[in-house]
Amino acid sequence: MLTFIGLGLYDERSITVEGREALADADRAFAEVYTSHLVGATVDELSAAHDIDIEVRDRAGVEQHPEDILDAAEEAHVAFLTAGDTMISTTHVDLRLRAIERGIDTRVVHGVTAQTAASGLTGLQNYRFGKAVTLPFPYAHGADGVPASVVDSIEANRERGLHTAVYLDIKADRDEYMTADVASEMLAAGWEDVLAVAVARAGSPDPLVAADRLSALAERDFGDPLHLLVIPGDLHHVERDALATLGGAPEDVLAENEV
Repeated sequence: MLTFIGLGLYDERSITVEGREALADADRAFAEVYTSHLVGATVDELSAAHDIDIEVRDRAGVEQHPEDILDAAEEAHVAFLTAGDTMISTTHVDLRLRAIERGIDTRVVHGVTAQTAASGLTGLQNYRFGKAVTLPFPYAHGADGVPASVVDSIEANRERGLHTAVYLDIKADRDEYMTADVASEMLAAGWEDVLAVAVARAGSPDPLVAADRLSALAERDFGDPLHLLVIPGDLHHVERDALATLGGAPEDVLAENEV
């Protein structure tokens, strides 16, 4: 059996009770930390907390050569661990389909995701989010500035009055994380006065929410990772009040987005 378990957002305590029980029942555990990882706990700390050795696999070991994971799941109960919710990345859907093709029983134990946490922390209504985007480091996509695909998606959401969740690039193997101020500076080149919301350390004991123009957010320090941005669309009056109260959004900026 192969059980996919989402670890949640921050540390070894972020896993659900169901996930913890499923991990305790597993004979072996594999994890990937290239999609994201828990900044509040190392793999060794996770292993100690859950009393199981966790074997880390890189991208190639999951996407291209997952045979050892699948072989183990044919003989025993294997847990496959990721930060957040385990099925947000299509990489893991592919791994599940490969397992099913080999006759391996599969199960999914969900965890909290960054987008749902961002919605909850900011007060922006989850059903009013459009297509999400990922903002890469410039060197990662071989060009300066913001990729056209990101620009097009944000503009399409804005035209429809929808919010955009902007996930920020991470290179976990290099311990490199794009911060909300860097992302805001990049996006401000095209939307200097546009309202945005920075969310830092969602799921931790000290999350931070800050709402302002992109140009203003570019001047701030949001502390330790992980960060993401939200570009709001049209604001319901409750969302407007939430951004003012929870994110300190200036009244003049909010007025430009309210419907």
